[in-house]
Amino acid sequence: MNLIKLKRTKIIVLHILFWIGVWFFFLYFFSYSSNNTVYGTWFSSFLLPITMVTTYFVVYFLIPKYLLTKKYKYFLLYSLYTLIISADFISLAIVFYYLFLSNLNVGEMPFMSRNFVFVLVIVYLVVGLVSFISLLNHNFKTISKNKELQNKILETQLQIKNQELQYLKKQIHPHFLFNTLNTIYGFALKQSKDTPEIILKLSNLLDYILYQVNKPKVSLNEEVLHIKEYIELEKIRFQDTLKVSFKSDTISEEIQVAPMLLIPFVENAFKHGNLIDGFLTVEIAITFLNDNFNFSIKNTVLNADENQHESGIGLENIQKRLNLLYKDNHQLNIEKRDNWFCVNLMINNLNTSKND
Repeated sequence: MNLIKLKRTKIIVLHILFWIGVWFFFLYFFSYSSNNTVYGTWFSSFLLPITMVTTYFVVYFLIPKYLLTKKYKYFLLYSLYTLIISADFISLAIVFYYLFLSNLNVGEMPFMSRNFVFVLVIVYLVVGLVSFISLLNHNFKTISKNKELQNKILETQLQIKNQELQYLKKQIHPHFLFNTLNTIYGFALKQSKDTPEIILKLSNLLDYILYQVNKPKVSLNEEVLHIKEYIELEKIRFQDTLKVSFKSDTISEEIQVAPMLLIPFVENAFKHGNLIDGFLTVEIAITFLNDNFNFSIKNTVLNADENQHESGIGLENIQKRLNLLYKDNHQLNIEKRDNWFCVNLMINNLNTSKND
C-alpha cells in the first residue's frame, strides 16, 4: 500500500511540475516583445485551466475510449466538439483579458495574445504533445506486456520440454542399466573371472549416466568414449560370437551433443541383433564435417525379427528426444535391408543447435 501511495504522489508531483512548466511556456510567448509582464501573467493564468481540462479530457477520455478501441469516427467527432468548446473558452479568456485587464486598450495587450489563431495553436500544441507522449507510453506498456506474455509462454514451453526430456531420460536409464546388470548377473553365476572387469566398466558408465547426463550438453568425444566402453562390455558377454566395426573421425573437444543420445542406438543393436553364421555383426560409423554430424549403425538380424527393433521404449524415446532437441535440423532413417537392421542419424549445424 505504501508503494502505491508513493507512486501516486510521484505522479501528482510530476503533473504539477509539468503544468508549472507549461505556465512559464505561456508566459514566455504571451509576454514576448512586451515590457509589461502583468498582462502575460494573467493571460497565461487564464489559459492554463482551459489547457489542462482539454488535455485531460483528450488523454483520459477520448484516446482510451475511442482511439485505442478503433472507434475512429467517434474520436474525430468528439475531438471536433472538444476543439469548438475549448476554442469558445479561449475566446472568452481573450475577451475577459481585453475588457478587464487592458481597459479596452488593444494597444497595451501583448501582440501574441491578440491573435486568436496563434493562441489556439499554442494551446493545442500542448494538448497534442501530451497526447503524443500518452500514446507512446501506452504503446510501450503494450509492447512490454506482450514481451512479458511471450516470455511466460516460452518459459512454460521450456519447462514442459525439460519435464518431457527428464521423463524420457528416466525411462532410458533403467532400461540401459537393466540390460547391463543382467549381463553381470549371468557372469556372476558362472563365477567368471571377467566379472570384476565388467563391474569396473559399468561403474564408468554409471558415472556418465547418473551425473553427466543431467547436463544440457556433453562432449561428443565423451559420448563416443562411453560407446566404446559399452562395446567392450558386450564383447565380454558375446565372447567369440561378436564382430564389431567402429569407425570415427577425429572430433574436436568443443563439439558437443545431448548426453545419452547415441548409446541407446548401440544398446538396441546388441539387444535385438541376431547371430548369423555364428556371429552378431555390428558396424558403427561416426563422421563430423562442416558442422554436420552423421551417425550410422547396423546390425545383423533374422528375417523373422523384422519388427522387433520397433518394440519397447528405446527407439521411440530416442525419436522423441531428437524431436525436442534437434527438431528442425535432424534426419533419422531406420530401415531393414536383407539381414541388416540399419539406423542413420544426421544432425545439421550440430555445434550451433539449441539443446535442452
